[in-house]
Amino acid sequence: MANNTYNFIDLFCGCGGFSKGLEMAGHKCLLGVDFQKEAIDTFVQNHKDAHGICMDIHKLNKKKLSSLVDINKIDMVVGGPPCQGFSTVGRGQADDLRNSLFQEFVRVVRLVNPKIVIFENVTGILAEKNSKTLQKIFDSFEKIGFQMDAQVMSADLYGVPSKRRRAIIMGVKGGVPVYPNPISKSSIKSVKQAFSKLETRSGKILNHDLESAKVSNKMDQKRLKKIPPGAGIRYERDEKKYLPKSLRYDVEWSKINERRFRQARLQRLPWDKPAPTILTSRTTYYHPEEQRHLTVREAAKLQSFPNNFEFKGSLTAQFRQIGNAVPPILARKIGSEIKKINFNVRKMKKFSMDKREQMLKQAFGYRDKYNRIS
Repeated sequence: MANNTYNFIDLFCGCGGFSKGLEMAGHKCLLGVDFQKEAIDTFVQNHKDAHGICMDIHKLNKKKLSSLVDINKIDMVVGGPPCQGFSTVGRGQADDLRNSLFQEFVRVVRLVNPKIVIFENVTGILAEKNSKTLQKIFDSFEKIGFQMDAQVMSADLYGVPSKRRRAIIMGVKGGVPVYPNPISKSSIKSVKQAFSKLETRSGKILNHDLESAKVSNKMDQKRLKKIPPGAGIRYERDEKKYLPKSLRYDVEWSKINERRFRQARLQRLPWDKPAPTILTSRTTYYHPEEQRHLTVREAAKLQSFPNNFEFKGSLTAQFRQIGNAVPPILARKIGSEIKKINFNVRKMKKFSMDKREQMLKQAFGYRDKYNRIS
């Protein structure tokens, strides 16, 4: 039957971005599980009708699960197992022990026998070095009756005011996975739109400590005043374009690897475009025009968290929670689309690994439907 809503549990839930978005689409979260206490504190704060438990997923057996929720009422399992082993940033080892956490995800799915499974991962999971692991993931779910599919989704094309490409993998029993269509180019959200309203309905701005966002380095304060929205210093040409000689870095560009900084320095966000991918470090980006970093609320808004979503824990933990989260608006789009699944498909079609090459083009910055290079 189409237009259903589902009860679900969220494994490796983090602060709860994925589950918050699914709830916004009308689904009901019963349980969130993660081993980071500060993330679970945030999850509990923002999911009043769900259990949140801090524990090692290896210890989540049937007895423990049954003590928390009615297993027979779980329609869907979602999650985001740690993805460092698949990452395209850094070494990204295919045999990273954390990749075995997928097996724990599958184990829990077997325990509860849901209709739908959805999990997300970095696009590096699609890389050639991970092809055997990816095949094993699909085989594991197909063996227990799920029809599988995967799609690379860039958050900015689904209403999130920042760019973030993720591989969204979905399995459906007795039905075919479905994905939402991208929004129109004119509907893409900018940083200015995201920052236009940060207040809750009661007029408060949560997690918005401007004092902690200040730049302590006096020289960087002076440099920032010279850098316009959307710009930063990565190459020698950037330094010459924006900084007078008295403010330039004491480096020999010809001797730096690839003649560039590994990551742009003093990178201001643009006003008129979506932000780049929001990462876990609070010092990655700077406000478009003020001489400071982003606050937690601003970073959360760029990840599409609602203004009343309150983060717990240390400042470092809060930024880590935001950077690791599935953007709620992206999850809401997925959640709205899965209501349309028709559970009346008798013949299961296996996922074709040939599709991996097609997804790789979406994943690693090839020209997309809007003729833009990311």
